[in-house]
Amino acid sequence: MLEFPRWKYTIVAIVLILAGLFALPNVFGEDAALQVARKDREAISEESRASVETLLRGKGVTVARSYIDDGRLMLHFGEVPEQLKARDIVNDELAKDYVTALSFASRAPDWLRNLGLRPMPLGLDLRGGLYLLYQVDVDGAVNQLLEVYEQDLRRALSDADVAFSDVQQVTEDSVKPNGVRVILPEGGKTDAAREVMRRILPDLTVKQVNTATGPALEVVLDAAKIKERQDYAISQNLTTIRNRVNELGVSEPVVQRQGIDRIAVQLPGVQNSAEVKDILGKVATLEFRLVDTQNSVSDAVQRGRAPIGSKLYETRDGQPTLLKRDIIVTGDQLVDAVTAATDSGPGVSVKLDSGGGEEMLRTTRANLGKPMAVVFIEQRREEVEVAGEKIVRDIKEEKVINTATIQGVFSNNFQITGLGTNEAKELALLLRAGALAAPIFVIEERVIGPSMGKDNIEKGTKALIYGMVGIFIFMAIYYRVFGIVANVVLFSNVVMLAALLSLLKAALTLPGIAGIVLTVGMAVDANVLIYERIREELRNGTTPQASIARGFEKAFSAIADSNITTLIAGIVLWALGTGPIRGFAVTLCLGIATSMFTAILGSRAILTLMYGGNRRLTSLPI
Repeated sequence: MLEFPRWKYTIVAIVLILAGLFALPNVFGEDAALQVARKDREAISEESRASVETLLRGKGVTVARSYIDDGRLMLHFGEVPEQLKARDIVNDELAKDYVTALSFASRAPDWLRNLGLRPMPLGLDLRGGLYLLYQVDVDGAVNQLLEVYEQDLRRALSDADVAFSDVQQVTEDSVKPNGVRVILPEGGKTDAAREVMRRILPDLTVKQVNTATGPALEVVLDAAKIKERQDYAISQNLTTIRNRVNELGVSEPVVQRQGIDRIAVQLPGVQNSAEVKDILGKVATLEFRLVDTQNSVSDAVQRGRAPIGSKLYETRDGQPTLLKRDIIVTGDQLVDAVTAATDSGPGVSVKLDSGGGEEMLRTTRANLGKPMAVVFIEQRREEVEVAGEKIVRDIKEEKVINTATIQGVFSNNFQITGLGTNEAKELALLLRAGALAAPIFVIEERVIGPSMGKDNIEKGTKALIYGMVGIFIFMAIYYRVFGIVANVVLFSNVVMLAALLSLLKAALTLPGIAGIVLTVGMAVDANVLIYERIREELRNGTTPQASIARGFEKAFSAIADSNITTLIAGIVLWALGTGPIRGFAVTLCLGIATSMFTAILGSRAILTLMYGGNRRLTSLPI
């Protein structure tokens, strides 16, 4: 007698119902949409929604549908031209309070959206947009760490009243700087300096060396420390780029590490690459330094070098100025930065963290009436022609954007003035999103048009439909009723796979569609193995019900072995692959899980319902 436990029927039914529910939003298609969010990151209210819609209607733009989703206003339009016109109107009329992003939104009914059900996101090759591949200057990350060590040692030695001549970077057994050296005067306190260095840099070994100018102490980063810093730079840059993308308001972005020192950025729907690249890749930060009023700027310019403890800079007007080497606070210590109208024109209101606030409070309290400068630091890479050959060189610009006399004591909150309107907006965005831990440079850029994405979707969908129809026809002809059962199971497999992609928010790419087609073929293989085993048992004289049971039992090991080996390959592709390869691997691995479930549990549940129990069978339509 052919039996199947009721609890297994229950599991199959529940899984299929949930799969159908999660996959349902993918059926309704998409509209061209505009995403509108508040710049202050507060949720949009119903009143704001009504005012935006009223503005658009007044300008002749028809909004097909609107709703507030996760604090952002989603506006649906019947055509792309309407979407673009609405974006221009909002950007022109409401740019002070709102940021917009072109998007595509599901036509699924509100009750599905209220349940939190969304269609699977589409990858860049299907959606269209901008693809950028950045290379991270990991050596620059090490240089930045050494600069921090320099700054910390200068301050700690001064606070401990330990005399020193200079603190500088050194190169030990390497082609690039990998250590910091403290040069002491003749008769200097070597032991005291060593103790300060051990306290500030407890993880590094301090050793004494002799130089032409006298004794010195130095610390050198080993290979493990350098690797740790480089990994940190990649991780921090990932976070910063994600923050900058969020500030730009791009819908459904993908920012992920690729390889050892690269970051891939996919921005669906974005076509203006110049503006995006300028914001995302800008290595910009601030430094606050005291102005050196004790030494002559003209003397430093004539000598071509600044006196010890100072550094020569230029203002935006090209005028030289002399600043103290000691940094008060840096852009890394900023908590928030927003544009603000000041008595001196456009500016940026800055808020520091607790450590930065304490240092600013200490500095302003001790230097009332003295000037303090704000240095804007930007790094970029440009291609130049030298002797007929094109070479790439790194450029670091440090400009004093503001100098003001400290009129009072302040700590966490203050304003930067002397900026233009656009400068203030861009500076606030960059500071709010965070500074990059290392310079990044674009090494690959691709703009994918929406027509190409639409063509890819249509071709991929046709390939899936044609493949499934061909399989359905073959199975129905070759295995008759059992083939129809296999077709039902195969369709359920595709539904489950779509549900998983939607639930996990895994982006569907063109290779992902290929993975779905491959999954359908693999699921057919499992059914073929089972059915051929059943046929073999029938030929051996086994009863129909026993043939079904033995067919599933004997085919299981072959199905499991083949799927496990394919799963191993899929995991390797996911772990080592990038971009489209990883998208294919995700779909393949999920498809293996769904095909195992549907072929083994789903098929058996249906066949047991049809031929199980106390039925007396003399043959099977297989």
